[in-house]
Amino acid sequence: MQTERTALFIDGANLYATAKALGFDIDYKRLLKEFQTRGYLVRAFYYTALIEDQEYSSIRPLIDWLDYNGYRVVTKPTKEFVDSTGRRKVKGNMDIELAIDALELAPHINHMVLFSGDGDFRSLVEAMQRRGVRVSVVSTITSQPPMVADELRRQADEFIDIVSLVPKIGRDPSERAERPARTFERRPMHRDAPLDEGGHDV
Repeated sequence: MQTERTALFIDGANLYATAKALGFDIDYKRLLKEFQTRGYLVRAFYYTALIEDQEYSSIRPLIDWLDYNGYRVVTKPTKEFVDSTGRRKVKGNMDIELAIDALELAPHINHMVLFSGDGDFRSLVEAMQRRGVRVSVVSTITSQPPMVADELRRQADEFIDIVSLVPKIGRDPSERAERPARTFERRPMHRDAPLDEGGHDV
């Protein structure tokens, strides 16, 4: 049997919100290993927007760790604008970047795993399926309200509730108590333990 060629596409903000809603932390090292055991992992993309002009971004340590540990990190600066009520808002949508990467990689994979519940990806899932790629969507219906859009869940070949993956990709809560007090020396290249979406040790 031919080994399945898989690629992960992680909508960082959406996955973080999902994990937060369910009350667990994602161990990105374990997540990568889990999908490496399921077939040949061609690439693992992680998408997130970054706020420019910040002296220190809380997500930067996570981005650095992912970059050095097997993930292809795709970022772009957020855009600030004023809405119709005069309120300042920040926009950082990565949908287009994710869609372009997926369509370009389609000839080289036969399984796409999308970590997002965003209904805007339904058309992308359909386009990937037309190219012969099987698509699994990872999100949850156990939160209130559900984090996954119904139309995305219906379009996917397989829906994986992230709750079922928690034992395999969640961080062990006992690590929190066992880990020694943090030091303030920042060495992102040599980190062994993944960080949360906010870039914090736990």
